[in-house]
Amino acid sequence: MSKIPVYFMPGMAASPTIFERIQLPESTFEIHLLEWEIPSPGETLSQYAQRIAAKIEHPNPILVGVSFGGILVQEMKPFVAPQKVIIISSVKSNTEFPRRFKIAKTTKAYKLIPTRLFENVETLVKFSFGSSIVKQRLVLYEKFLAVRNKQYLDWAIEQIINWERKAIDPEIIHIHGDADEVFPPQYIKNFIPVKGGTHIMILSKYKWLNENLPKIMLDNKA
Repeated sequence: MSKIPVYFMPGMAASPTIFERIQLPESTFEIHLLEWEIPSPGETLSQYAQRIAAKIEHPNPILVGVSFGGILVQEMKPFVAPQKVIIISSVKSNTEFPRRFKIAKTTKAYKLIPTRLFENVETLVKFSFGSSIVKQRLVLYEKFLAVRNKQYLDWAIEQIINWERKAIDPEIIHIHGDADEVFPPQYIKNFIPVKGGTHIMILSKYKWLNENLPKIMLDNKA
């Protein structure tokens, strides 16, 4: 029996190294890591999704996306025909955004975010992973946040805040931490909860994910 191809998409500004602790049974799964590219001027999220989808070399793969990567894999779905789409620490539509995201969209306050400051890794870490990150871990997380290009960051923030999806795709499998501070769980519906999982649980709860992801991927009822 051929192995199941699984394509992982990291969160905003993150490199594929964010998945270095994720292990799936090699007899069953074949892991492929996607990465962010610099968007073209005026490129829409759908156009970008189609461009990244073109890098997928297997029919009917499983797509796994974290945070903004979770939004992207949902946009990639029409171009890929995956057997499953799994999102982690993400949202299924803009109805699951916290109030501050909706305010940022209405006021266009996101345009005032000084993304040049993200060259300072501490600022970027806190923006991407949440403000609870402690200084001792900054060096650890610095290696995961490799995309600090201003054009990409401006584009990514705008795409997240202005994501137009209102209807939730019932086929999406959503894994979410009950302590996620970026996308608070009280705004989220129908997800698989991870106790104590924060927005960085792809790193901090990798043991739970390594144990449960294979079962979720193989469950025909999921």
